[in-house]
Amino acid sequence: MSTNIHVLSHPLVSARLSKLRQTSTSSKEFREGIHDLGIMLGYEASRDLEQESFQGQTPVSSFTGTAVKPRIGLTPILRAGLGLTNALLTLFPEAPVYHLGIYREKISLNPVEYYSKLPAQPPIDLCYLLDPLIATGGTAIAALNMITDWGIPVSKIKLLCVLASEDGLAHVQKEFPGIEIWVAGVDSHLTGDGLILPGLGDTGDRLYGTVKEL
Repeated sequence: MSTNIHVLSHPLVSARLSKLRQTSTSSKEFREGIHDLGIMLGYEASRDLEQESFQGQTPVSSFTGTAVKPRIGLTPILRAGLGLTNALLTLFPEAPVYHLGIYREKISLNPVEYYSKLPAQPPIDLCYLLDPLIATGGTAIAALNMITDWGIPVSKIKLLCVLASEDGLAHVQKEFPGIEIWVAGVDSHLTGDGLILPGLGDTGDRLYGTVKEL
């Protein structure tokens, strides 16, 4: 697997991902699990952030502190990406959030763009793209095209996802060879309908309790 793909390896990550997979997991539990994994992904993906120093004052004495230097923005893909947004805002509370609306057409499985909150010029240095699932990779690629067309180079984008398929990761990397991807788990197969197997199901439906009864 490419060195630009980082798969988290930790007992807490594995346990939460296993909980998310189960059909018995409630929407509340599912939201909490996605949030927890978002914190873990964001924390690990931020280890190499550039820092700048400043002089501060404690109640006892002066000190030299550090702050994150790059201006960070969050771009969740509606609607499932919203499940990761609050987690990343916990880490970066001042970050602007630029929502992207993209859905996958059910027959062709091609991505369809329907909404963008990207301003005319990017006022940020680093972008975290939030997409809980990378199945075929089409939606993530469409979002990456929108962000790079906006003016953010691939080297300044980090794609964070909870679960990906091997084919989806390969597809994204083929289109964007330099993209840095952080993922909590990888499954090897896709169904004929383009769903990750065994996967999590429809993340948006499970987050917001709109799962259809079979």
